Amino acid sequence: MTKPNTQPPMIGPYQLPNQVILAPMAGVTDRPFRQLCRRLGAGWVVGEMVTADPSLWHTRKSKLRMDHQGEPAPRVVQIAGGDAEMLANAAKLNAELGAQVIDINMGCPAKKVCNKAAGSALMRDEALVADILDAVVKAVDIPVTLKIRTGWSAEANNGLRIAKLAESAGIQALAVHGRHREQRYTGWAEYDTIAEIKSHLSIPVIANGDIDSPQKAEHVLSYTGADAVMVGRSAQGNPWIFQQITHYLAHNVLLAAPSLDERHCVLNEHIQALHAFYGETMGVRIARKHLGWYLNEDPRFSEQQSRLLKQQFNALTTPESQTDWINDAMTQDATARLLAKGSHAA
Repeated sequence: MTKPNTQPPMIGPYQLPNQVILAPMAGVTDRPFRQLCRRLGAGWVVGEMVTADPSLWHTRKSKLRMDHQGEPAPRVVQIAGGDAEMLANAAKLNAELGAQVIDINMGCPAKKVCNKAAGSALMRDEALVADILDAVVKAVDIPVTLKIRTGWSAEANNGLRIAKLAESAGIQALAVHGRHREQRYTGWAEYDTIAEIKSHLSIPVIANGDIDSPQKAEHVLSYTGADAVMVGRSAQGNPWIFQQITHYLAHNVLLAAPSLDERHCVLNEHIQALHAFYGETMGVRIARKHLGWYLNEDPRFSEQQSRLLKQQFNALTTPESQTDWINDAMTQDATARLLAKGSHAA
């Protein structure tokens, strides 16, 4: 294992400020979360997966996923589909709508995506992959990146062949999740395939999978030789992970955990941004899952206490009541008050 590369990569014309990237996650990496993670140290953020079928773009979900208003450059839009011409047209339309980078999804393991021969299902058909990459790259004059898995299954570990096709087609950066599709998110990510891919490519390679701490990020960069790491589920409820990894890579010193005041400030900022972005009804509903993730990461509460607190929060139906509850919860005596028998919040 060698020392990690400490030079942040360049993707197209964009020089990344650091080596830590927020992974695209459907239902998670909306505009409020992207902006928060960027403020807390993510050097590159990727939007939620958007279908390549423009006939579905009129839906509320698609419109919100394509809303990049007020976001700083570069605005990265991830598209998903199984038809080369449709993906090329989707790339062109998103570029016209303000996307500055197009990312192609060949990594999503979800059944509803794979059943439509999209996401990681594409890796079963290397000829189709080549057609898609060629069509999308030729369709736009902005950088195109790609996200893949190591393969479809343990017996079909063709990530390296796909990676070589990507570089030949003009893909400008490649993110590799260290699991094959059949693993979904179970088991452990492996990094040997990522290291092999990196050793054969000259474009930036981004390592993804189970990167949940600064030490793990350094290990993965050293082991694989990758140019950057991509953090997904470990950022849920813990957006501070980006500045923690960046600081550790630069100084080999761990940052102190965020104070209660800082947790309070960030949580309020995030929940209120969700209310503003989605509107009252949908914002309240989406805030519940994010609050649940923050509680999972809050060292003050046991697993059972977190479960009870989630039940309290999930019963709230207005932005004001959610904000009031958070202000109650983010105090030193919250455990005694909120969990006390007969509490008004119970």
